[in-house]
Amino acid sequence: MPKRRASSWRAFDPGEAAAEPLRLAPSSRESVRILGLDPGSRRTGYGLIECRGSDAAHVAHGCIVLKDTSVAQRLRAIFEAVEELIAKHRPDEVAVERVFVNRNADSALKLGQARGAALSAVPRGTSVFEYAPRTVKMAVVGFGGADKGQVAHMMRALLGLSGRLAADASDALAVAVCHAHSRHVLGGASGISGPGAAGGLGGPHG
Repeated sequence: MPKRRASSWRAFDPGEAAAEPLRLAPSSRESVRILGLDPGSRRTGYGLIECRGSDAAHVAHGCIVLKDTSVAQRLRAIFEAVEELIAKHRPDEVAVERVFVNRNADSALKLGQARGAALSAVPRGTSVFEYAPRTVKMAVVGFGGADKGQVAHMMRALLGLSGRLAADASDALAVAVCHAHSRHVLGGASGISGPGAAGGLGGPHG
């Protein structure tokens, strides 16, 4: 995917970039389904894509919207919803956005809990990979400081989607696309490493 330089994220316009249907580096013709997750304590986004060789196609996307209940009940709801998604779509690999630790420790804790609930639903034998937010933006937009609107624009363009795309869902799709690029460029998911990706979080999840 072409990358562009910009002096400021405010000056970057993804509409100026060539937005062709998503094609990956040549690889095996084996089909791989990737589930991207963007966990949150109130809304958890998900996005599924199917990769075959140099082609990638949209499968599904959406948001798990949680009711205003106790923390324990919301975490249970995340777990059950992700478990249901996996049972329905049967992804081969799962990619998740790494927790961004900011100055608000309470928010970071809640985000970590939501992430843990989501990943606990991943069955044994399914590898899980994580990516830093800046790495995801660089992969799909070409600029690590891109905002959510720019990410959503590129997801619509790359995956051939129309209409409004919720930020949580577009972020989840972006994580999936980021992982798809990484696994093809590096010759398979098992070889992912570096500052942006944490590899398989201990290999197959279990």
